[in-house]
Amino acid sequence: MENEATSKNFIEQAIEKDLAEGVYDTVHTRFPPEPNGYLHIGHAKSILLNYGLAQKYHGKFNMRFDDTNPTKEKTEFVESILADIKWLGADWEDRLYFASNYFDQMYEAAVKLIQKGKAFVCDLTAEEMREYRGTLTEPGKESPYRNRSIEENLKLFEEMKAGKYADGEKVLRAKIDMASPNMNMRDPIIYRVAHISHHNTGDKWCIYPMYDFAHPIEDAIEGITHSICTLEFEDHRPLYDWVVRELEYPHPPRQIEFAKMYLTNVVTGKRYIKKLVEEGIVDGWDDPRLVSIAALRRRGFTPESIKMFVDLCGVSKSQSSVDYAMLEYCIREDLKLKKPRMMAVLDPIKLVIDNYPEGQVEYLDAANNLENEELGSRKIPFCRELYIERDDFMEEPPKKYFRLFPGNEVRLMHAYFVKCESFVKDENGKIIEVHCTYDPETKAGSGFTGRKVKGTIHWVPAPCAIDAEVRLYENIIDEEKGVYNEDGSLNLNPNSLTVVEHAYLEPGFEGAKAFDSFQFVRNGFFCVDYKDSTPEKLVFNRIVSLKSSFKLPKA
Repeated sequence: MENEATSKNFIEQAIEKDLAEGVYDTVHTRFPPEPNGYLHIGHAKSILLNYGLAQKYHGKFNMRFDDTNPTKEKTEFVESILADIKWLGADWEDRLYFASNYFDQMYEAAVKLIQKGKAFVCDLTAEEMREYRGTLTEPGKESPYRNRSIEENLKLFEEMKAGKYADGEKVLRAKIDMASPNMNMRDPIIYRVAHISHHNTGDKWCIYPMYDFAHPIEDAIEGITHSICTLEFEDHRPLYDWVVRELEYPHPPRQIEFAKMYLTNVVTGKRYIKKLVEEGIVDGWDDPRLVSIAALRRRGFTPESIKMFVDLCGVSKSQSSVDYAMLEYCIREDLKLKKPRMMAVLDPIKLVIDNYPEGQVEYLDAANNLENEELGSRKIPFCRELYIERDDFMEEPPKKYFRLFPGNEVRLMHAYFVKCESFVKDENGKIIEVHCTYDPETKAGSGFTGRKVKGTIHWVPAPCAIDAEVRLYENIIDEEKGVYNEDGSLNLNPNSLTVVEHAYLEPGFEGAKAFDSFQFVRNGFFCVDYKDSTPEKLVFNRIVSLKSSFKLPKA
């Protein structure tokens, strides 16, 4: 992360220069998503960046929906986006806006451009317009309708608004420069006819502004000072500036671009996610294998971990991609001191302590988190029959296997040493029960120093274990093959979800609620699923495993 201090702050440097030179006397930012899908991790960067700048300079932050394209927008997406932004902690206070609320002002702005001779109604078809547009090396040709009189343009535009023309029959174009080296300045379309209902304005309009025309107007109306957006809008900036200049706004906003955040081996394209949802491959837009903000929240990521991730990525002008492992590093760092470490057995096998008194239960002390004493301790019931992990016992162990095998002794976490005496197989040769004896003198915390064991295994008491469903996630993409096949389809990992229908948890999990998270000793961090979990049958999502080879890059 070389030059982090300089590259990270290029936007802040620009803002501070503007404030020092009196270009603006305040900072006002916004986050303007189009409500045509769920937000993903890349949007989190934009939300936290815009909100963070407003906070840093004691300014204001607006939430605004850029809902100028009714063909793809839904109220469901509006609601999900608001929930995501609240969850991330970006507070727009009472400043929630919709671009569609400015449609009257946008229409007046278009009329103003016509009156200034800066816009005209064009009858070229989309195909003809492409031919007239020219190429990157050749200038475009002017539309034969470019020199219509102001009166005729006003009349035609009024008729477009009145519903006289079919979709695509006429458009309103800005009159700029067909020879411009920037294709966005070659008389771009600023209004189109679309006879379609809008989620916010209903059937009031049958003409809709184009994004490049609407966006600068929205910023100007709201008094936005710095319009922070991603790099693909850099080529659109001359048009943005042209719109606010020609419409003579007194304090035109300034557009600044930064590089998008790309994560390796993830699916962020709305088209692809929509297909995964429609084909039932994932359980909705918030399936925990996705990286939509809703999916990350459902899986058990925290706002703090995402903020840490965004901060580590920094802000830059150059495109780069970030390893998904860095996001996992951030959630581990956030949870490791906050969450209790409790025992859960995901692949259970019965362990019977033959010399432990039948019917006896004793309560053992266990620290909730050895690295954070403030989380206190709990009592765990211990008895004759327990469950342990199947891979904590082997009939014929390899070298350096220190867990249970015939004749070997291990420590049961928080409890006693037990020695394996025998085991029972079913008719198919599968081990179903391990029999041990325990040494009462070896109780944890008793000061016993008589001998040492090399292995410690976790367990849950069989009679009062909680039966839960546990979902283990891998990347939905087959990482070895990359995200896309040659035909553009996704390389899906067939093992992206493993469902453990009967995991056994210690009784301390009783009463766990949606979004509660825990460390399952040796197994990772897990979160109660908000959709499918019930008090009768808890369902947990694995957020992240405990270990990773990921190391933070040296500064």
